[in-house]
Amino acid sequence: MLTVEDILADGGSVSRRLEGYESRQPQLDMANAVARAIADKRHLVVEAGTGVGKSLGYMVPAILSLEANQSATSESETKRRIVVSTNTISLQEQLVNKDLPLLNSVIPLEFSAVLAKGRGNYVSLRRLADARKNAGLLFSSEGEASQLDPINAWSGETADGSRSDLPVRVLPQVWDEIRSDTSNCLGRKCPRHSDCFYYSARQRLQNADILVVNHALFFTDLALRRLGVNLLPDYQCVILDEAHTVADVASDHLGLGVTMGQIDFTLSRLYNNRSNKGLLVVHDLGDAQKLVVKCTLAANEFFGDIQGWVERTAGNANRKSNTYRVNKPGIVANRLSKLMNQLADRVALAAEDIKSPAAKQNLVSASDRLTALSGSIEQWRKQEIEDCVYWVESSFRRSGKQHIGLMAAPVDVGPLIRENLFDKVDSVIMASATIAVGESSFDFFRNRVGLTRGDNLKLGSPFNYQEQAELIVVHGMANPSTNRDVHERQCIDAIRHYVDRTDGNAFVLFTSYEFLKRAERDLRSWMIERDYGIFSQASGVARSQLLDQFKESPRSVLFGTASFWQGVDVQGDSLQNVIITKLPFSVPDQPLLQARLDSIRESGGNPFNEYQLPEAVIKFKQGFGRLIRSKSDSGIVVVLDPRIRTKPYGRVFISSLPKCKVVQEPLPS
Repeated sequence: MLTVEDILADGGSVSRRLEGYESRQPQLDMANAVARAIADKRHLVVEAGTGVGKSLGYMVPAILSLEANQSATSESETKRRIVVSTNTISLQEQLVNKDLPLLNSVIPLEFSAVLAKGRGNYVSLRRLADARKNAGLLFSSEGEASQLDPINAWSGETADGSRSDLPVRVLPQVWDEIRSDTSNCLGRKCPRHSDCFYYSARQRLQNADILVVNHALFFTDLALRRLGVNLLPDYQCVILDEAHTVADVASDHLGLGVTMGQIDFTLSRLYNNRSNKGLLVVHDLGDAQKLVVKCTLAANEFFGDIQGWVERTAGNANRKSNTYRVNKPGIVANRLSKLMNQLADRVALAAEDIKSPAAKQNLVSASDRLTALSGSIEQWRKQEIEDCVYWVESSFRRSGKQHIGLMAAPVDVGPLIRENLFDKVDSVIMASATIAVGESSFDFFRNRVGLTRGDNLKLGSPFNYQEQAELIVVHGMANPSTNRDVHERQCIDAIRHYVDRTDGNAFVLFTSYEFLKRAERDLRSWMIERDYGIFSQASGVARSQLLDQFKESPRSVLFGTASFWQGVDVQGDSLQNVIITKLPFSVPDQPLLQARLDSIRESGGNPFNEYQLPEAVIKFKQGFGRLIRSKSDSGIVVVLDPRIRTKPYGRVFISSLPKCKVVQEPLPS
């Protein structure tokens, strides 16, 4: 029987194919722990520092655990299936395009691995044909209809059939008319069933040993399993990489969210009063069209009432994020759901008279969508989901269009994860470079995800942080929590000083989007004078594009907020300096965070020590981790928040980092 040592130990089949690791021992220790957890049907939490090679550390034992599948005689009795879930596309691509092909070439076991995507990612050939046939009545502009011909040409050439494979950027309203959709599927009755991209992908999933998914799809599937349906086939082992994000993603997908934009989009696809286009025009359903107009007026009234409530209760708002907690049900009346249900019934009734199965299903699907949305609105309004916090999001987009969202999420997502995952799956492996707080405490993470039984393993990085990294703590800075304006002015001066020290090649990480914009504005002319490249998240450029531009531009500085603290990999001289303007404490004015802190307080706990501090430490570790991504990287991490040295809890931040040189420097004059 093959062991992980055969594959990963020095001289093993994988180690002979890889370069760039100082030591394989941490990876081997991780692989052995994962192998034991899978064999013993136990759960395992692993913190493995940057450079350990987590993906191979869990993939090798996972693949070896599939050996029983080689002699499987009964699918139901012996077939094992493993799900590997990541939070970022880049890690999924690494697994599918690099790690799994490598392991397939060196491990003498046959196994199949498939990248799983949500159904809505696939084009429906039948719906595409219908959309082309009725384009003149479905779409409100020539620009929308003109996309169908190139998409149709692509559909005859693509092997994948998913949106990510499209060579053109398809408009959301066009994709909505042609994507595969559960409620708009004819199954085996569909004339295109034999060459359906979604069903081909689903067949590959059923036959695969390893499913690679993202956290969003995984927890969507988990939520649906509570209702007795599923997107993914059954599995016996789950590996959650980038596990520090699990609790937040699970909370998003085990809660509720309905937006004004969703309602407007759904109604306008049925009937656009201005252009006289839409599905109901295709079928000449005049009565239903009139109901759409009534629903649109009712939607404007309903969300107008929500906005009125917001304006009357603005005292409980976080004006920066525009979130407003709703503490009681029934804050507004709701005639919208009743009208949407009437419209749904009218559309469903019309479907009964349609002979074409495809056309009938288009109407049935539209009816189902209306019913689901109307139900979600009323479920939110009446606060029917227990143990959730409810809130309104109200803001204006850059286009000037107003956004209103009706949101709900579990106050404590841990029990839901435990009940639906840990109690039902043999072994769950959770891995990340940032899980432990302080020297080795996993309590915060385990409490958040609801893990009450299982093992922990903490592995340091094989990189030499003592030689590669220097943590600079700047003293003389004002406390940002009590003297924000002075602190921000001092940050501007310090950023100039430390960006000059490394001749650019720096990330400047912020906890406030507003401060990021002010800092960029104040520093722009200075940076232009010194010919530094400027890349800012405030520019509106997509994160991946912004990062690529930074990597390709020597002597550049990138200004980033939350999404740049984690999941960003820049190796080499392009990044030699990470400036952290403020310790990443979450401000307790978000409704969900408020509710969680209230819950801890009501149970006699300390919200700061039990939640805010460990959460901030994990975010801080993520920000620090942007600097050293390979054994040849080096540079400085500069902390401009004095609390890391003046407050007792500051020691927790520093002790949570890899052992490196810590230097105190005065505020630059």
